[in-house]
Amino acid sequence: MLLKGEQLAAHLERELRPLYVLYGDEPLLVLEAADAIRARARAAGYGEREVLTVLPQFDWGQLLAAGGNLSLFGDRKLIELRIPNGKPGKDGGAALQAWCQNLSPDNLLLVTLPELDWREEKAAWFTTLVNAGVAVKLNAPPLAELPGWIAGRLRRQQQSADMESLKFVAERVEGNLLAAHQEIQKLALLYPAGPLSLAQVRDAVLNVARYDIEGLRDALLSGDVARLTRTLNGLMQEGEAPPLVLWAMSEEIRALAGIRFGLDAGRPLDQLLKDAKVWGPRQGPVKKAVQRLSTAALEEALRHAGRVDRLAKGIGQGNIWEEFLRLGLRLAAIRV
Repeated sequence: MLLKGEQLAAHLERELRPLYVLYGDEPLLVLEAADAIRARARAAGYGEREVLTVLPQFDWGQLLAAGGNLSLFGDRKLIELRIPNGKPGKDGGAALQAWCQNLSPDNLLLVTLPELDWREEKAAWFTTLVNAGVAVKLNAPPLAELPGWIAGRLRRQQQSADMESLKFVAERVEGNLLAAHQEIQKLALLYPAGPLSLAQVRDAVLNVARYDIEGLRDALLSGDVARLTRTLNGLMQEGEAPPLVLWAMSEEIRALAGIRFGLDAGRPLDQLLKDAKVWGPRQGPVKKAVQRLSTAALEEALRHAGRVDRLAKGIGQGNIWEEFLRLGLRLAAIRV
């Protein structure tokens, strides 16, 4: 069974399964989900706990031994299996599949993993875990959904804010969900229950955003000038390497140009997206960007990227971060 993070609490109120898998890119959400499962397990009589961490040369026999060692006091056992790299290997995959064939109500196995790509999600060991137990995917909400996430957290502490205030917070904690959690808790300490004003939120919330290459890609595709500017400035302040920034921007421009050229030639959009390896949530922003940009605009953007590449190699004069912004603005401002 595969659940969303927001479905876990209701599930635990109804039942407790002998196998749970938590995975995703957001440590805060994984930690909170694990705490909820631990609390439910303690209430159900799982009084003993054993933690196993899969490091190089890990002996997978320890997992089977942990399940076979009964408590002297007859308590049921919670076994936490942490796989930091998300790759159990051949022996680990076999051990996990063997475990799933012999689930016991006396042992609750909690497996925690990092974010998995689509290939790992289709691996035999992972699909066996999902089919035998409950898997919860815990990724940070994208910027567009972050105000709603913040509003939900405020409701937990009997507070609320209007959309302008929620967006203000979201822009300052983007990419840093742990900091977002801390800022929301600060609001509960500073102000009483009830509605919060924009002035109160502005006074309390710090700029603790963390910027990354994926956020830059999103801003580029959406044509969001304000976010693009914030992200580039944040990457510069954090010391990101210009060649990596240029690579990310160039990859998006090349993909958009290839799709745009294909559309001009009469090819179907879905096939062009597949050929460009644009999958899942990225398809929507890419489709909108392709509709927004002309072939001429993308050709000029490619030439501009080439000039920035020469600048990155020390050929010519200019501020490379200003050129990154000009390149981004070119994609945001030019319309078909």
